Amino acid sequence: MMAIDFQIPAARFGDGHSPFLSARLVADRLGITLAELAKLIRVARNTLTAKSGIRKVDSALSKVVRILAMASEMAGDEARAVIWFKHQPIPGWAGKTAYDLVGEGKADKVLAYLEAIRAGVYA
Repeated sequence: MMAIDFQIPAARFGDGHSPFLSARLVADRLGITLAELAKLIRVARNTLTAKSGIRKVDSALSKVVRILAMASEMAGDEARAVIWFKHQPIPGWAGKTAYDLVGEGKADKVLAYLEAIRAGVYA
């Protein structure tokens, strides 16, 4: 089976002046506050804006950005991807959404689910 190459446009989640992802842009795209984003990615609120924590935040945000980018490609646009991320239960996870699973530290499970869907497996 041929794998489809999805280009993940992570650049749209950066601020343009830094090679790192912008917590503010990710929070804005998700329609949540920075405090909610910090809780979602399991970092302290102050770490989101501290220069010393930029690599930790970038690492934590990268999984969320990958999920949103993959979901955007599959859903057709970013707005639908955000709605899916926050509100659509993922089959097999007792009614939990991608947002819920990421908040539990299971972003890898969401990515695996999206990869399976992309490969043609319906979960």
